[in-house]
Amino acid sequence: MTSTTNINEQVCVLALSRVQVHNPALLRQIMDVAGSAKDLFDNLPYINDFLPNASPALVSALKSPQIMERAKREMDFIVSNGIRLTCIGDSSYPARLFDCCDAPIALYSLGDIPFNAKRIVSIVGTRHATAYGKDMCRNFVSDLARLLPDTLIVSGLAYGIDICAHRAAVEAGLPTVGVLAHGLDMIYPQTHRATAKSMIEQGGGLLTEFMSETTPFPSNFVQRNRIVAGMADATVVIESASKGGSLITASMAQGYSRDCFAFPGRVNDQYSCGCNELVARNRAALITSAYDFVEAMNWGTGRVKKAHQTEMFPEFTPQEEVVMGLLKSASDGLQINQLVVQADMPVNVLMPLLFDMEMKGYVKAAAGGCYRAII
Repeated sequence: MTSTTNINEQVCVLALSRVQVHNPALLRQIMDVAGSAKDLFDNLPYINDFLPNASPALVSALKSPQIMERAKREMDFIVSNGIRLTCIGDSSYPARLFDCCDAPIALYSLGDIPFNAKRIVSIVGTRHATAYGKDMCRNFVSDLARLLPDTLIVSGLAYGIDICAHRAAVEAGLPTVGVLAHGLDMIYPQTHRATAKSMIEQGGGLLTEFMSETTPFPSNFVQRNRIVAGMADATVVIESASKGGSLITASMAQGYSRDCFAFPGRVNDQYSCGCNELVARNRAALITSAYDFVEAMNWGTGRVKKAHQTEMFPEFTPQEEVVMGLLKSASDGLQINQLVVQADMPVNVLMPLLFDMEMKGYVKAAAGGCYRAII
């Protein structure tokens, strides 16, 4: 529940957030110039002195009594429903999001969300997730939970990959946050209400910049995507068509200088072409597992960690024994064509074997089609 120690400033922040602007960054700039939201409204008669370039429409909106009345009603709703209000000047405001120039000046949340968790990962994708995408999502979250159990998962509580990520996080014991495109007086879609309840109970919750009674218009979903991208260290796109909200989120993450990753798919799959294009245009790094991701983020030792944690003394198959013996004897590693000859294996047998060994953490692919043993 929100504190009443700074109630006047909070109400003024809520009032300012009601002002309609094309660029959300403008509201933060106005607060910075005025010193605080309360200072802004206390000095409205002199607004043109400290905002000389303010448009007549903006000045009129700031002076409208309706925005303050609405802010007071929203504060009553916040207090009566145990909602946490976090304003941009608060020490508890999400630090990563604060670094974004267009960060919301007010956030509403349900649940004890660790806004500043050590590691935060956003997972996004199509609403029309395929069986492949759902499997990739569940496996990624499950493996990430084993590797880094303190990770916070962020997504949008929408159909498809979003809800799959939330449910996988709940199942794996990770806290997860759903960023909404509407107020906290509703859950959209309603079919995800039970999952939302589980998210809150497990140390995550629901987060939004929108007041109650806000209809989830399509534009709101685009606007909320900047929170999904901005509050995380990295964004992972699991499935996407050539156009869609997940690509917008990936673009926003890039704009905030955050890492972006994508799972590849078959070139003719409708809901993989967006991911494939992100990789092809160097807008996202290709990953095939949580181990790839952890290594790329320098958050651990990835496949090596997996190998040592799960199998201190792995039992190799006969074919794996042959490949490992060759690679261990070659300090600089061996290329595919060398392994084909020395292992006496056809390439169509060797390639799947190497891929499987890489996933197990036995070998590592290097530049030029070269492989090295890592255990």
